[in-house]
Formats: sequence, structure tokens, C-alpha cells
Amino acid sequence: MNLLYQKKLLSRWLIAILWCSIIAPIFQHVSVMSLPNNETVPAVMVFGDSIVDPGNNNYITTLVKCNFPPYGRDFGEGNQPTGRFSNGLVPSDIIAAKLGVKKLLPAYLDPNLQLQDLLTGVSFASGGAGYDPLTAELVNVMSLSDQLDMFKEYIKKINEAVGRNRTTMIVSKSIYIVCVGSDDIANTYYQSPFRSAEYDIPSYTDFMASEASKFLQELYGLGARRIGVFGLSVIGCVPSQRTLGGGLNRACLDSSNQAAMLFNSKLNSQMVVLGKKFSDSRLVYLDSYNGFLSMLQNPAKFGFEVIKKGCCGTGDIEVSILCNRYSINTCSNTTHYLFWDSYHPTQEAYLALSSLVFDNKIKDFF
Repeated sequence: MNLLYQKKLLSRWLIAILWCSIIAPIFQHVSVMSLPNNETVPAVMVFGDSIVDPGNNNYITTLVKCNFPPYGRDFGEGNQPTGRFSNGLVPSDIIAAKLGVKKLLPAYLDPNLQLQDLLTGVSFASGGAGYDPLTAELVNVMSLSDQLDMFKEYIKKINEAVGRNRTTMIVSKSIYIVCVGSDDIANTYYQSPFRSAEYDIPSYTDFMASEASKFLQELYGLGARRIGVFGLSVIGCVPSQRTLGGGLNRACLDSSNQAAMLFNSKLNSQMVVLGKKFSDSRLVYLDSYNGFLSMLQNPAKFGFEVIKKGCCGTGDIEVSILCNRYSINTCSNTTHYLFWDSYHPTQEAYLALSSLVFDNKIKDFF
């Protein structure tokens, strides 16, 4: 065996060992689901905000980042901040794994992506984005319009690499996930003066639903046919909202929850209309509100004990750059925490929520 061949063999062996020891352990909790009629999904494409951003914000100029400790504390073998706004996996990873596509869904802007990474899907999501274009503008992140532009670029890239026929198949048969809108209400409407002076909540949620409809129609126009859209969660109950408006008892902020429910009903209605208009599409509403509410109302059933504060720092207000290696009193074990920081759930919560919200809807994509 010549020396060059031995070096190549050793290199491959080390890569295999690295994958098994660092990457593989985090997927032991995610089981591949059986799809109806022996269907297969070629790729998963994701659009949205920090709930499903696996690191796109690492590559743009914004303060909305988390590519530093303690983020990623439980990712892989531990202490691997990737730009995911959690201690480990985020829903885009979990859904891609459930569908048997791949174990991690990478960020589209990652300069290390290979062709195979692109062919099996990416996330275009950007932490801080919203249906309202102003939401992304306020924090200098990529809007949904920017994300669609990246998707157009993506289509062009794979078309050049594998040809029109395979590209058409990938685009039409992939599953698309949209998860966005919480920042519109929590931040743009309630924490800044720009929209609340112009809209009340009924008219602002009308505007959001109209923007959502336009986005979904554009996505359909680019070839997407299997589209799942997460409704807004119980945003008034995230720790930062409790801190800002929940009083001494840190109660849930009812106004934010009412706004979320109002938007969700309008989003659902828009999706029904679009489903009739585009009869060859599958538009699937994913009810994260009631899924997360069940976890809040009966945390012990899901193995959680701490629901009013995050693990990072005091757990009351720390998020993004405020949650860092210098944050004192960060919990040592996230297992019983519903929230990682003051805005984003833990990997454990995401695993439970994904099962509650996604598993029984999978048949509706086909």
C-alpha cells in the first residue's frame, strides 16, 4: 500500500470518526417517519426567522447573532455555537431528520456548502425577520423578500449543476416550511412606535396576513407545491414578554397572545383560499400555538419544570448578544427548561413541539 493511498484512507477514516463522534449523537432523539404511499422527499427548504435560522445571520452585518457560547452548548458533543438560536437543534433540523432527508439543515449562506448539501435542501431563514418588511429592516437582517431572492439564486445554481428536469423535480417535490411572524407582534408592534401609531392590532394582523399571502403566492410561483406554515406560538408567555409586561408575578402577556391568535385565524383562512386557488398545491397549517400552550399548561407531562424563565443568565431578558459567555447563573442542565434564552425554546422543547405539531400533519403534504 503506497504512502499516498494510506494518507487518503486515514483522512477518510478520520472524517468518518469525526461524524460519528460529533454529529451523530444529537440525532438519537429524532426518528425518521414513514411517509404515505412510499413517498420520498428530495429536499427541505425553510424560510423564516430565528426559530429556523441555522446560522445565516453569521454571514451578515447585524447584532441579531448567536454564534458564540453558551449557544450550541448541547449541539453535537457540546459547546458548538453554530448560529442556531438554541442550545442545540432547531425545528428545521428536526423536520429534515423526521422526513429522512438529512440530519442537519444547513444555512444557505454557509460558504462551505457542497452541491449535495444544496440538492437536499437548506434554510434561507434569518433571525429577526417577519412578514412585515419593516421588522427585518429595523434589525438589519434578511427579509422574506431577500430570502425569496436567495431561493431564486438557489434554483439557478442547482439548474446549472444537475439540469432542468432534476431541478424541476426537486423544487416541486420538496417540502417547504415557513416559520415567521412572532417578531412582528412582539418587537415591531409592541416594542417600537412605528406600527402601533399607524395600526391597531386588527388592522396590523390584516396587514401581516396579506403579506403572508403574497409570500406564499410568490413561493408557489417559483415552483413550490408542498408548503407547511407554522402559526404564531404563545408569544405572550416567552420569558422576555413576561418580564416586560407581566408584572411582579411575571404572568403571560394576554395582549400578545390575543394578537397571535387573531393573526393565526387570518393566516389559516388565507391558506384555505390559496389552497382552492392552487389546486395542485398542498398548503398545511401547523398549529404551534395550541401545541406550545399544551406544554405550558402541563409541563410535567413533557418533562419540563421551569417555564417562566430561560436557562441563560437570569433567564428573564437575555437573548442573542445579551446571552453570552459572561452571563451569570446560566443553568447547568437544560433538560427541564422549556426555554433556552428569554425568547427561544430549548432543543428539548423543540423536539416535543415538533412531534406535537408536525407528526400528525405529515400526510397532508402528499
